[in-house]
Amino acid sequence: MTRVAAIDCGTNSIRLLIADINRSNGNTALTDVVREMRVVRLGQGVDATGELAPEALERTFAATADYARLIKEHGAERIRFVATSASRDARNRDVFVDGIRDLLGVEPEVISGDEEAALSFAGASSVLPILDGHQVLVVDLGGGSTEFVLGTSAGVTAAKSVDIGCVRLTERHLRADPPTADQIAAAEADVDAAMARAGRDVPLERATAVVGVAGSVTTITAHALRLPEYSPDAIHGAVLPIGEVRAAATDLLSMTRTDRAALPYMHPGRVDVIGAGGLVWRRILERMGELSGGRITAATASEHDILDGIALSIG
Repeated sequence: MTRVAAIDCGTNSIRLLIADINRSNGNTALTDVVREMRVVRLGQGVDATGELAPEALERTFAATADYARLIKEHGAERIRFVATSASRDARNRDVFVDGIRDLLGVEPEVISGDEEAALSFAGASSVLPILDGHQVLVVDLGGGSTEFVLGTSAGVTAAKSVDIGCVRLTERHLRADPPTADQIAAAEADVDAAMARAGRDVPLERATAVVGVAGSVTTITAHALRLPEYSPDAIHGAVLPIGEVRAAATDLLSMTRTDRAALPYMHPGRVDVIGAGGLVWRRILERMGELSGGRITAATASEHDILDGIALSIG
């Protein structure tokens, strides 16, 4: 058994997983010890300025310091810190890298979109039986980017990361509360263009099932299920018709931020960006229904994603 610590630092949140990994007889078991998430909005303003804001770095460093204490307390033997879209895009990412290294004692990895996609697929596929007999499209809908990963039980077939995400599209387009029809149309045009780019590298039409991961997808699923609170157990593995997911996403997009904040499963750090998350997820599912010739009629939500993939990569 190996105890590992994985940190996923995205555009909106920074997450920690301390887990025990057991490998025997060709099988791998991942057992959670600690799983935490903080919304730090590292990608605040990056789309417009090309730099990480000082206040965003301060929030991220504070969360990382807390995570460093937990890692020491629980005796993790190996640590991997992975940073994604916002850090890839920032001119001043050296400030971020130096700060994380000082706090954790390990070199943070600002990974490529392709590696992010592969880790997301590894995390989702480690716990979902849907891979059996399917060409599965795993969609990792983040704050700054979205990864499209097609694969089977044998592994990844093709992957592409594109720069659409709930933080990026909120800052770029959805400024009104709630967004206007023109703002929504502009954001949807970005999603369509991004899917066209992804489709040049990933044969989306071959997919026979779709799995969505990350906070926007799981929150939309919680809304569709009308949960009394955020429940990972109820969300993970939930299979919902595209029509139900679309209705839930549209509802969140049309709400005011005050109304979203009142939902019992809504994390405060997602209130202002979940509308964009809903817009991206519903448009992806609409297009996948069309591209698959109607074969894809439902979507599966997974609570296991890139964070699990990072942990498995070092265990």
